[in-house]
Amino acid sequence: MIEDVRIVLAALWIVLMLIYLLGDVLRIYSGDFSTPGVINGVRVTQLMMLGIAMLMLIPILMVFLSLTVAYPFIRWLNIIVAGFFFIFNLVGLNGYSGHYDKFLLAVSLVFNILTIVYAARWEPAA
Repeated sequence: MIEDVRIVLAALWIVLMLIYLLGDVLRIYSGDFSTPGVINGVRVTQLMMLGIAMLMLIPILMVFLSLTVAYPFIRWLNIIVAGFFFIFNLVGLNGYSGHYDKFLLAVSLVFNILTIVYAARWEPAA
């Protein structure tokens, strides 16, 4: 039987992915991506897109891993990966001009903290 903490952690990663996706959709509709293939005035290369794809694949993989990888490794992996995304988004917060972007990133930071807290307090079922 899957432990409740595993389900909560998987759900937290799903929520985080949806927040990121919502931000991307709103950025497209708001016109913040005015020129296809250009991000913040920088021409996007295939290597940059590969890096972005790999970065955004991490939360998707964390859903699966949170449900399948053995404790305590997955506990620490959740703490480390959520901590990485917290720092990554905190550093990048000023790079976004839209209020909706800053709001969504702030919400994502809260979900990163929740992931860390749930994983840190996780005691395996007896």
